[in-house]
Amino acid sequence: MSLGVLNRVRAAAQEVAARASYVRIDESSIPAYAAALPIEQASSPKLDPRHHYLGDPREIVAYILTLDAINFGSGYFPYLQKRPRLSGYFTIATCLKERFEIRGAFKARELCRLTLEDCADIFGQNLTKEPIRELMGLFASALNELGRHLLDRYEGDFVGLVNAAESSAERLVELLAKMPYFQDIQKYSDVEVPFYKRAQLTAADLSIALGNQGFGFFNDLPQLTIFADNLIPHVLRVDGILQYEQNLAAKIDAEELISAGTDEEIEIRACAIHAAELIVAELRRLGHKVSALKLDYLLWNRGQQTEYKSRPRHRTRTIFY
Repeated sequence: MSLGVLNRVRAAAQEVAARASYVRIDESSIPAYAAALPIEQASSPKLDPRHHYLGDPREIVAYILTLDAINFGSGYFPYLQKRPRLSGYFTIATCLKERFEIRGAFKARELCRLTLEDCADIFGQNLTKEPIRELMGLFASALNELGRHLLDRYEGDFVGLVNAAESSAERLVELLAKMPYFQDIQKYSDVEVPFYKRAQLTAADLSIALGNQGFGFFNDLPQLTIFADNLIPHVLRVDGILQYEQNLAAKIDAEELISAGTDEEIEIRACAIHAAELIVAELRRLGHKVSALKLDYLLWNRGQQTEYKSRPRHRTRTIFY
């Protein structure tokens, strides 16, 4: 019997963790770590209305799909012109929110026509910086792809894509992964390693934004894994759960780029997923009704604290996170 897409993510992450040479999970620390987590902070994830568009439900769907189509670029964020006191992610989310408030939701045909100059204007970026010029070009390509996909398969209707998932987060992941910019799969020796970070996050964001009702209702949200980016592994590293090989740690601490698709990068992301699964299992053993989604929310918010912000995390220039 073949595994579903989300269980394939878990199985591949476990396999990478078992073989890994650059990253190690300190499994002996997990019971104490899980017991000390402020798990009550994971109980009710919410999107901040100061930074996310939360208006008409159909426009919320358009906003979330548009945002998560470009929810990448962390490897470029040191060059990003950020809003005061906002991270790279919140800068992008806020700029897009303001565009929706001023001009309404994008139409699919509008997405098809966007250029890198348009993206620089929407997100307030300076194209004289070469990394930002590259990132805005990637944003334009991702949004063009989303627009074409909606026109080709769903008559240009954002809600049509979500409805096609039939209230299944796993099915939505599969549908989104038909677009190359969502095909977050890497090769690790002879193992195909799917992550689907942004596709999974899209289901979670829709659920959170719409209160798991209507277009945001999914009957299998607990099946999602954590969203393997560069922040959750960083939090787990700072907290002592992930331990990096000396040369890899030195490169990250020196703020050197980690190339996309290398064993180092794949191990960082995969070991974070598997470590999270072990933490969730321990939390459930302790009697907490918690999912990887809720753990991700807790750890992501922990990563906004100064203790974590002040230390370098791994940076990879990729379209997947």
